[in-house]
Amino acid sequence: MVRFLPLFAALLLLAACAGGPRLETTGVMHSVTPAQAAAEFPRLQGTRVLWGGRIVSSRNDPESTRLEVLAYPLDRSQRPRLDSDPQGRFLAVKAGYLETADYAPGRAVTLTGELVATEAGRIGEADYTFPKVRVNQLHLWPERRRAQEPRFHFGIGVIFGN
Repeated sequence: MVRFLPLFAALLLLAACAGGPRLETTGVMHSVTPAQAAAEFPRLQGTRVLWGGRIVSSRNDPESTRLEVLAYPLDRSQRPRLDSDPQGRFLAVKAGYLETADYAPGRAVTLTGELVATEAGRIGEADYTFPKVRVNQLHLWPERRRAQEPRFHFGIGVIFGN
């Protein structure tokens, strides 16, 4: 029994490191970006996509919630890599009610859905064509907390400050 303890500890450690929602991606076209979807919509209409990014705005409509998202590439755990170059904006429409205080600007999301339309809009003073996705699965990522400085320091010398 004792010899299995290291194996159990290793499995527990691996489970703790596993992150992400692992959304179902069967039939998803991974290579399409929002910018490509807007430019080539007639050819891509009905395509299932896996996209993620940072919420720009959210609003509740009578039958659904609408998110405007600035897309970023996803990492292996399907989390948006917000330090990468953006891939365009898209509109995500989820049937039912989502709390817009939770789905607030700045929050990261990952979703799967079907490309159903494009919609003309504006970003500032510029015209923009948004691809619209009907959401099947949606994951709101927890906010990342900045690491706090340690409360103790090692060193030699005198320190002046707060």
